[in-house]
Amino acid sequence: VQLQASGGGLVQAGGSLRLSCAASGSIFSMNVMGWYRQAPGKQRELVAEIATDGSTNYADSVKGRFTISRDNDKNTVFLQMYSLKPEDTAVYYCNAPSVLTTTFRYAEVWGQGTQVTVSS
Repeated sequence: VQLQASGGGLVQAGGSLRLSCAASGSIFSMNVMGWYRQAPGKQRELVAEIATDGSTNYADSVKGRFTISRDNDKNTVFLQMYSLKPEDTAVYYCNAPSVLTTTFRYAEVWGQGTQVTVSS
């Protein structure tokens, strides 16, 4: 199972970006998909996560500015980011913490990361 993230880049403060992450491989089911980020010198932190039923969870720092969504048929998760701030600068990673494979084993999967840089 692989997660392929895309959509990062350089944007000015106040701008917007949309990240995408597509899962592929021997997936039987995948309940939660999410986004984490890691800034230089800081620990990786949860940004947002979404379950198959559409329920969501956001970090306080991004509530009201970021929206997570998913396409269950395509095993893809999106992160729409608005009103970006310099402190949002980080490498963003998509994550699926509990993927049930077609061999009925559970696995946690991370994407390769995509850089988001917000200039002031």
